Amino acid sequence: MIKVKKSDKEWQEQLSPLVYDVCRTHGTEAPFSGEFYDFKGDGIYTCVCCGEKLFDSQTKFNSGTGWPSFFESIDDEAIAEIKDSSHGMIRTEVKCAACDAHLGHVFPDGPNPTGLRYCINSVCLEFQER
Repeated sequence: MIKVKKSDKEWQEQLSPLVYDVCRTHGTEAPFSGEFYDFKGDGIYTCVCCGEKLFDSQTKFNSGTGWPSFFESIDDEAIAEIKDSSHGMIRTEVKCAACDAHLGHVFPDGPNPTGLRYCINSVCLEFQER
């Protein structure tokens, strides 16, 4: 995988203010507000910052949280996991492995077969129909 490196100024020029806030400064979008939380298309979700393939729609499920949720990433190499102890909690942050965009968090309360719930901000994703 080729790493994507850009300055903060370059990211700000490329991304909308909301996407920059979430992807580059670890913000979040309000629950039930994102384009993909209830979206049912068949295809691949990619990183809005660099286009890396992240999730297949066949692994998407309704977690009831208000954010798109997946039980598996498209490839173990696509997602980087980092311990996150902000906001008085211990969680696992997930980032795009190619460009380090903050995507959301992964939790161990998802469905079979993995038992994982990747809780991802819609603004971090683009969708490519199959």
